[in-house]
Amino acid sequence: MPEVAAGVIWYGYPPMEYVDASKIKAPLLGHFATRDQAFPIGTVDELEKKLRAASVKFEFHRYDAKHAFANETANEKGLAMLEYNPRAAATAWDRTLDFLAKNLK
Repeated sequence: MPEVAAGVIWYGYPPMEYVDASKIKAPLLGHFATRDQAFPIGTVDELEKKLRAASVKFEFHRYDAKHAFANETANEKGLAMLEYNPRAAATAWDRTLDFLAKNLK
């Protein structure tokens, strides 16, 4: 989508075989959990390689957390793979707001 000025990714990513990084023109910010069972952190490394190869401007952060770490209701869902982490959430939100302030003018 050429009209997108910036993108922020929280937790997930598409299957790598569908990522055509050459089409990404907007800067990206990503927040990923190192203990995410649904979206393994090793695949984030793969995504970074694709983005670097296509010269995409991006900044990814990894948090010692589980999936949905910024979801305040994650613990109530009763799923072991989810866990709210207030410190990681606060840091991710601060980074997101800074990124958007810089990239959306």
